[in-house]
Amino acid sequence: MAPRFRADIKLDFSLQEATGEQARGSVTAAGSEVVVALDRMDALLSQRMPTLGDIRPLAKTLSEQGLTVIVEGPEGRIISLGAVDVPASQRVITRSPHIKLGKLGALAPFLKRGRRAPARKFSLLPPGTLFPLLPTVKRRIARRITTTHYTRGGGQPRLIFVQDAQAWNGQVPRVFSLAADRVRIGSDESAELQLPGLDGVHAEIVHNDQDEYVLVRHGKVTGSFGPGSSSVLRTGARLQMGQWCLAFFREEFADHGRPFGGRSGGEFAYQRPQRDPRTGALERDGSTYTR
Repeated sequence: MAPRFRADIKLDFSLQEATGEQARGSVTAAGSEVVVALDRMDALLSQRMPTLGDIRPLAKTLSEQGLTVIVEGPEGRIISLGAVDVPASQRVITRSPHIKLGKLGALAPFLKRGRRAPARKFSLLPPGTLFPLLPTVKRRIARRITTTHYTRGGGQPRLIFVQDAQAWNGQVPRVFSLAADRVRIGSDESAELQLPGLDGVHAEIVHNDQDEYVLVRHGKVTGSFGPGSSSVLRTGARLQMGQWCLAFFREEFADHGRPFGGRSGGEFAYQRPQRDPRTGALERDGSTYTR
């Protein structure tokens, strides 16, 4: 077909290789044929080369425009794309009527580069499935104990200053983080959480060895927690001390039972004592274990 475009090009260029050497080339055209020539192929071979599948769309577009692009190396013509006359034998290889391969000597460096790719190992044996059978019938397999819980002190334990809906001004409530293992609440200057109007040390929150946060009352404290002078706090528990109302929060996770980090129940009827990965304490599940 008649070319739609005419190119007039005379361009010399150079490529800087990783070794510091330079490869020189040129692009020339006078009409519908563009020739790209390189004096050495090292720089080109060090890069990822496009496959025939990558250049088929380009070759077809060039042919539709009546243009031809020829790439030449020091050993001669490497490839021609576009409006070219391709032998039937090459069409079988390239699967395109618009790609014509050049001289074998010029293509040799590319063929050798392709052989360097590691070949996949081929075996006549089927992949391993049921062999050996030992893992499926052996019952006393040592399994590492896992847990669905945070590490000790995790879950962002904190106290949030509660405001009634009618009195809320739209601001984010004040939050006090329970980072220490013992937090004293009161009006004394030595208290970690100072609240005017309370006793010097009105109450304490203690982080015990079982990774629980326990409220210890010294003054009058009311709210949603258990009876006694000390109570384990759970998420949502409210503490009313004088004019101050606080709520305890800590992100908590499902207990899937032993041997998955829980304290009771689980997958099997009887469990050996296991060491809690959070506290290091040896815990039992309440059942009697017999070998």
